Amino acid sequence: MPIAILPERGVLEVAGEDRVAFLQGLVSNDVAAAAPGRAVFAALLTPQGKWLAEFFILAEGERLLLDCERAQAGMLALRLSRFRLRSKVALRDLSEELRVAAGWGGAPMPPGAVPDPRLEAAGWRLVSATPPAADAAAEDYDRHRLALGLPDGTRDMVAEQSLLLEAGYDELHGVSWTKGCYMGQELTARTKYRGLLKRRLVPVAVDGALPEPGTPILSGESECGEMRSGRDGFGIAQLRLEALDGRPLRCGGAMLAPRIPAWMALPAG
Repeated sequence: MPIAILPERGVLEVAGEDRVAFLQGLVSNDVAAAAPGRAVFAALLTPQGKWLAEFFILAEGERLLLDCERAQAGMLALRLSRFRLRSKVALRDLSEELRVAAGWGGAPMPPGAVPDPRLEAAGWRLVSATPPAADAAAEDYDRHRLALGLPDGTRDMVAEQSLLLEAGYDELHGVSWTKGCYMGQELTARTKYRGLLKRRLVPVAVDGALPEPGTPILSGESECGEMRSGRDGFGIAQLRLEALDGRPLRCGGAMLAPRIPAWMALPAG
């Protein structure tokens, strides 16, 4: 029943009476759904609908806490602050004060923890100044999320290039299709309803030395994708959908085998 502290995660505070309405028009999911015991998984997009950052939104008293990549916290605060205008909102980077912990495999949830909103099997998350004692390392959590096929922010997506639906945001409860407009909504909706998706981030088994991120993936002599993150024989790869037809895939000196998880919905045929 492992619990790990995740040092590469940061925390951004969004406080003020307009905090929910402010974020609601900017991020991909329904901010109003965040409540004690319930987190919301969401992303910030460019106006053109390309991915910029992802985070978990937690409601705590009179503030919202964004559990985000630590390296992105400053950028996220700056981007969001550009849209404050007259909104009664205050943004603070609390990455030095608060820590993020995760538990999985049946680890009991401590007070203040929330189930991971993406998948039940992912476990729970906690943002706290006094996290619980850890009995696992961040690397163990990374193996866990790779085994589930969960993409991990900038390790698997490319800012201002990636699309939400390429990373399974629909299946992983990261997009609201009913809440109304948000920045970048048009491309996201068009991609879904017109069936425009051509690539997916797919978990892969790696036979051989783990390729570096960005290494091209070949089907025969044709390039069909590239490697993203990985560890200990598991990885995430961006692949064209036609590359999921069972043909051998080479990446550097390794062979890759797609592992389509039960949660992932791919086009028929």
